[in-house]
Amino acid sequence: MGMNMTEKILARHAGKVSVAPGENIWVDVDVLMTHDVCGPGTIQIFHKQFGAAARVWDREKVVVIPDHYIFTKDLHAHRNLDLLRSFVTEQQLPYFYDVGTPKYKGVCHIALPEEGHTRPGEVLFGTDSHTCTAGAFGEFATGIGNTDAALIMGIGKLWVKVPETMRFVFEGPLPPYLMAKDLILHIIGDIGVDGATYRAMEFAGDGVMALSIEERMTLCNMVIEAGGKNGIIAPDEVTEAFVRSKTNRPYEVVANDADARFHSLRVYQTKEIEPTVAKPHSPDNRDTAFRCRDVVVDRAYIGSCTGGKVTDFRAAASILKGKQVKVDTFVVPATTEVARALATEYLDGESLQSIFESAGARIAEGASCAACLGGPSDTFGRLNKSEVCISTTNRNFPGRMGSKSAQVYLASPYTVAASAVTGKITDPREFLAARADRRSC
Repeated sequence: MGMNMTEKILARHAGKVSVAPGENIWVDVDVLMTHDVCGPGTIQIFHKQFGAAARVWDREKVVVIPDHYIFTKDLHAHRNLDLLRSFVTEQQLPYFYDVGTPKYKGVCHIALPEEGHTRPGEVLFGTDSHTCTAGAFGEFATGIGNTDAALIMGIGKLWVKVPETMRFVFEGPLPPYLMAKDLILHIIGDIGVDGATYRAMEFAGDGVMALSIEERMTLCNMVIEAGGKNGIIAPDEVTEAFVRSKTNRPYEVVANDADARFHSLRVYQTKEIEPTVAKPHSPDNRDTAFRCRDVVVDRAYIGSCTGGKVTDFRAAASILKGKQVKVDTFVVPATTEVARALATEYLDGESLQSIFESAGARIAEGASCAACLGGPSDTFGRLNKSEVCISTTNRNFPGRMGSKSAQVYLASPYTVAASAVTGKITDPREFLAARADRRSC
């Protein structure tokens, strides 16, 4: 029996010819990422276990990216940053993207690929559950806890159980009103938030391979919302063109064997999927935007690792151009690179930034996670009272974006932007069809 991509990557990094689901192995690590929320705890455990004078196993393989609680007056958040800075200086780590410096990046999951740290065939661990985003590049990428991260810092290896792989195929081209967010919310609605517990989720088919690399990142990002260990998409020319534009480091692409084994196979007809939302308070509480059309919203939020990329803002701008929002609408670029693109990317002769500003949206001054994880009360876009928010973020648990009495609906940038204009959850086809009609005149 052959191996699939996840198994091949793990076998190679364990120095084995083959591995099977359920097998426990030591794997060599290519990249370890940590940030301002989990980094201080990881550092403390590292020094406790390996000694005050201990050095990380490989300075070139540790990436530190503050991004969560940074644009705030909160003293505890500032202390976390100070601890990161001290450790980076102590260890002389070259890959530190510190806030307030020219190297600052923003959200770790988008910063990693922008800086060339995501490469096909590699193993990436991060102290954040959405590290699985990098599976879009055909690598094994997953989130871990502080203790596991501290062990990797010391020895460069981790004890891993090989996951089974669930395969999801989207047949047929992607309709122009759908985005990756619709596809993954549809899947999670099918299998539930525990439907892929400690399994790999592999995505394939015309509907997937037609996605941009940023959209593939969104798809893999939310496998953790189904309990998945990692997400993965086979590398193609789109993947390799992006990676080669960011790094000259060598890598080795892996592919499924012809007789690769899978835990299960689900096949979808892409054209049958509608613009999808996840209602409060769980990502698997699936419904369609059309059926939720009577839900009045107080706020729209476009940002985070699932909704703060250039592709996401192009989509939102295509809805908002020439219109005014009816509710508070927050726009948060995931990285500084994306923030710059708002001024340089144009839609019908107008910059994305100008479109958002003219529509009445509020654009964050700095790239960050902002309100996605709630954060201190002065966090940009945070829900500080009982509000109904439609958001491009990835989780809608009580208190996730701030107030525990707030309600969060998850949706694609198309759907969030359409809802911002009407003040109710709105199927974006209402706007996209009108736009297509105008262009055909």
